[in-house]
Amino acid sequence: MFEEFAQWLEQEQAQLATSNWLFDVFVVLSITLVAFLVWRILASRMSRLTEKTKTVWDDAIWFSLWKPINWMIAVVGLSLVAVAFANALDSDFKPYIPIIRQVMVVFMFAWAAMRFVRRAEEQLIVVGKDKTTVQAVAKLCRAAVIILFLLAVFQTLGFSISGVLAFGGMGGLIVGMAAKDLLANFFGALLVYFDKPFKVGDWIRSPDRSIEGTVENIGWRVTKIRTFDKRPLYVPNSIFSSIAVENPSRMSHRRIKETIGIRYDDASKMSKVVAEVEQMLRNHPEIDTSQTLMVNFDSFNASSLDFFIYTFTKTTNWVKYHEVKQDVLNKIVEIVEANGAEFAFPTRTLHLNPSPADIEA
Repeated sequence: MFEEFAQWLEQEQAQLATSNWLFDVFVVLSITLVAFLVWRILASRMSRLTEKTKTVWDDAIWFSLWKPINWMIAVVGLSLVAVAFANALDSDFKPYIPIIRQVMVVFMFAWAAMRFVRRAEEQLIVVGKDKTTVQAVAKLCRAAVIILFLLAVFQTLGFSISGVLAFGGMGGLIVGMAAKDLLANFFGALLVYFDKPFKVGDWIRSPDRSIEGTVENIGWRVTKIRTFDKRPLYVPNSIFSSIAVENPSRMSHRRIKETIGIRYDDASKMSKVVAEVEQMLRNHPEIDTSQTLMVNFDSFNASSLDFFIYTFTKTTNWVKYHEVKQDVLNKIVEIVEANGAEFAFPTRTLHLNPSPADIEA
C-alpha cells in the first residue's frame, strides 16, 4: 500500500513538471481541500461509532489516527504544491522535497503510534490495571517507537541501517562504560517494575537508609518519594537493589502493643483486670480475634505491676487505626477504675533511721 502511494506521488510530480504550474497548484489545493472535507465527515461519523461501542480499544485506535491523518493530507498536498513551485522556479531545492515528505510521513506514523500508546496507557489505568506495570510497558513502547522512527529516518536520508546499528553498538559500549551509574539506575528501575516491591501510591520505608514516604513516580533514573513533611525525595533506582525496603501499605493488619502498669497496692486486683481487658478485646468489633491476642501480667517493675496487651486491628487505615486504639485504651482505663485500682506512676519510699539523739529523747 505504501509503495503504491509513493508511485502515485511520483506520477503526480512528473505531471507537475510538464504542465502549467499555476493550474496544477490550483488543482492540488482543490483536491487537498476536498480531501479535508471528506475526511472531516468520515471522522465525525467514526467518532460517533466508536463512542457507541463498549470496547475501549477502538477508541484508542481512532484517537491515534485522526490527527495524524489530518496532517498527512496537508503534508502531501503542500509537498505537491512545493514541487510545482520548484519546477516553475527551477529551484535546487526540488530533490529534497520528496525526502522531506517521506520523513514527515514516517513522523505521522510514529506520532500515531505514540498517541495509541498514550491512550492505551490511560485506559488500562482506568480499568484498574497495575499503574506501575502499565507505565513501565508504555515507556518501553515509546522507546521502541522512537528507535524505529530514527532508523526509518536514517534509511530515508540514505544512511546504511547496518552501519547505523554497528555504530550504535560501539557507541552503546562507550556510553555504557562512561555512564555506568545511569545504566545501574535503568536496570534498577526494571527490577522495581518486574519484582514490584512497591508501586505508585505505596507508603514505603527502608531500615537501611533514611527513606520513608509515599511513592509518587517511578522513573528510569530516580524514584520520587513524597516524605510525610511533604518534601520530595529523589532516590536513584540503583539503591533499591542493595537495600531492604519495607512496604507498610501492603500490611494485612495493624498491631496494638502496649504495656500498662498498676500500683503494687492493687496486686490482688491484677487477675480480674487482665481477664476483663482480654474479654473486652475479644468482644471489640474492630479487633481481629483470628489473629494473635494476648493480655498477660508481665513483670514486677520498679514502681508498678505491668501487664501488656498484644492484638491486631481489622483496619490498616492509619487514621482509623488510631481511633480504634484510642477506644481500646479508654476502655482499659474504665476497667482499671471500675475494679478500684489505680495506674502506677514513678514513686520512691524513703526510710530514715533515727539518730542517737532522737533515740535518747
